[in-house]
Amino acid sequence: MDLRGDRGTESEAKRNERRTMLEFFLGGFVLPFMIAAVGVPMIRALAPVLGLIDQPGERKVHFIPTPRSGGIAIFAGIVLTLIVWAVIWSSGLDIAGTLRDLLLESVQGNPERIRQFLAIGIGGGTLFFVGLADDRWNLSWKLRLGCQLLVAVFVVAMGVRATVFVSQPWFGWGVSILWILVLTNALNFLDNMDALSAGIGVIASLIFCAIMIELVGTPVWSVAFLLIVLAGSLSGFLLWNRPPASIFMGDCGSNLIGFLLSTLTIVGTFYDRTGSRHVMLAPLCVLAVPLYDFSTVILIRLRQGRSPFQGDKSHFSHRLVELGLRPASAVLTIHLTTMMTGLAGLLLYKVPDWTGAGLVVGLVICVLSIIAILETVGRSAVSRSQQSPSQQSRSVERDPAANSIERNGESGVETSVVHPL
Repeated sequence: MDLRGDRGTESEAKRNERRTMLEFFLGGFVLPFMIAAVGVPMIRALAPVLGLIDQPGERKVHFIPTPRSGGIAIFAGIVLTLIVWAVIWSSGLDIAGTLRDLLLESVQGNPERIRQFLAIGIGGGTLFFVGLADDRWNLSWKLRLGCQLLVAVFVVAMGVRATVFVSQPWFGWGVSILWILVLTNALNFLDNMDALSAGIGVIASLIFCAIMIELVGTPVWSVAFLLIVLAGSLSGFLLWNRPPASIFMGDCGSNLIGFLLSTLTIVGTFYDRTGSRHVMLAPLCVLAVPLYDFSTVILIRLRQGRSPFQGDKSHFSHRLVELGLRPASAVLTIHLTTMMTGLAGLLLYKVPDWTGAGLVVGLVICVLSIIAILETVGRSAVSRSQQSPSQQSRSVERDPAANSIERNGESGVETSVVHPL
């Protein structure tokens, strides 16, 4: 037996794998990172000329006028990266040849995949420019939602849709359109504090990218490449968006992130290459926090008799600040929660059946439920602490539980007080 030959072949395979991953990282993450990081200062300088300045307001957390043109840098980082590699590879230059071969193999002989990517490109560009117009002229929410609906229908008609294992085509259409609309608006809703939406976009993109390379039966390099390009561009923007931010991404950026994540999770087809249908729940776990914020904000606004799209400070991040957290601490808390639910999404690939998947999803639901309970109790405590003595007296008379708490406090038991972090 030629053991040295076998070891040599194995060593060569490992070297090729390391070279592939290096090319993938440098070409897919570093290049868009540099483009976005270098582009932000130039775009920030042009913001006053373009009329893209976000003025302070009652429902906002910044106190000085700030450019909201960062989405242009994110868009440029993605588009220019794809153009650069297309030019290099079409010119015959042997740069990142292994990565080129993997990407071509992923789409060659698959006209449906090419059509899907074209639809995503057209749809993403359309929503970027709609968001840019909204940043400039403050468009009506009905017009923005109408444009989003038209784009969602277009990309679904072009093949960007999931079957969810239901034989009726209309069901897959409906679920796909709803997923695109909800996630596009969920990431837009989350863009209310420095580094919040962009950070979640980076976390989700990298987790989905890892799934596409390592956890599905056959790696889907084309989708993984687009995801890491998105993560790289967002990371370059985050250099300037971290607290205290010198620029915001605006609706053009948040719309783009939500749309790309929603469509790429559909195109990635997380389940049909693994043979396990329960892993189709992975996107719900990874994006549980944006979906939690979106649904709770909608419920709060409807309960108060207001439009679901009327801006306010009822978001998850704002509610954490009301409990005493500094904005930066609130953002970090949300990022860590997203990482935790994202790890649960990865865990779905390690459980064999729906029973295990139910336990993982149940864990995510329990985490979000605990957060909701802590939010509710904490906000009640803060409200009581901000009441005048006469209001507190009347509240105690009406609430026996509160009266009991006060008595415990007088007898030396520590009462519940929320301290700013």
